[in-house]
This record gives sequence, C-alpha cells and structure tokens, in this order.
Amino acid sequence: MNLANRAAGLNSRRHADLPRLIMITDRARGGDPLRAASRLPAGSAVILRDYGHPDRARLARDLAALCRRRRLILLVAGDARLAATVGADGLHLPEAEAHRARAWRRRRPAWLITAAAHSLPALWRARRAGADAALVGPVFATASHPGANTLGPVRFAMLVRLSPIPVYALGGIDGTVARRLKGIGAQGYAAIGAFAGR
Repeated sequence: MNLANRAAGLNSRRHADLPRLIMITDRARGGDPLRAASRLPAGSAVILRDYGHPDRARLARDLAALCRRRRLILLVAGDARLAATVGADGLHLPEAEAHRARAWRRRRPAWLITAAAHSLPALWRARRAGADAALVGPVFATASHPGANTLGPVRFAMLVRLSPIPVYALGGIDGTVARRLKGIGAQGYAAIGAFAGR
C-alpha cells in the first residue's frame, strides 16, 4: 500500500483544513519534483526545500503553477519573499527559524505556516510563534540525515499526544512503515524518498 493510501486511512484528530500528505522536494533524493508532485492526490501539500537549487525561483514558479492546476498546497521552505512572489499557499520554517512565523502570520494571515520540530519544547515554541502545524522527526532512520537519532513510534506517539499543534511524521516514512503510526493521532505524513520514481 502506498503512502497516499496510508494517509487517507489515518484515524487521527486531524484538522480538516490541513493536508494529510506532504511531499518535500530534494533533488538529490526525490528526483524530479514536478513529476512527483503531479502524482499526488488533490489536497496534498508540497514543500519546496531544495535550498541549493541553481534556479530555485524558476522551480518555485513551475511548482506554483502545477500546484494550482492539481489543487495542491505549495509551501516554500525558509523564504517567505519567494513564497509571496510565486503566490504560494504558505511557508515552512526550520526549527531554528520558527519564531519568524509570528511576523509572517501578521503579514499573511491566510498562509499555512509549518515548522520543523524535534522535541516537545520546539513544538510549544512553534505554537507560540503562530505555526499551524509541525513536521516532527526523524521518526525512523532516513537517508536525509544518516546516523541521526530517531524517535521511533513510541516517542513520536508521545509527542503527538502532548503537542499543542497538529504533527506530521517525518523521516524514513513510506507506505510500509506508515502503518506502524496508524491510530496515534498524527495529522499526516511528510516524506521525500517515498515519492522518488513514482
């Protein structure tokens, strides 16, 4: 069963206005982001990460056009000005920059703003700053951060339960391991490699 089907089957305390599935772009691991995004179910989100892309602005414009056609949500990671320029639906912030959510929330109240978080204090900081949701991980071993400490399903479930904002599982997520997280209350799944070549 693929990740989109697993996300559709989540029985959580989901917020209806938030996506269940987030694809994160990464040239090195995720392949062609436009091709991968074109296969996402409507209502899913795409986070343009690819900080080192040689023409990130062009990629952002192309993704924005595709997301509008396919009814996908586009968030730009770490660059609110680029998000505003291309008409993205919001912003994703690294954990160390989650405090910036407050200023952008005032300027762009309709934006979806997510933040990365790796601990309960980080989840509370993201909430206080005005983030709508957090991507928490790595839950499982991931090629993005080889050798990084992982949360595992038990610690991840604890963070979901105690979090003041909706949480997405990130790190080593694919259709196979996602079933281990079913029923713990996560908003959804975020992944890179699960969409490569699909």
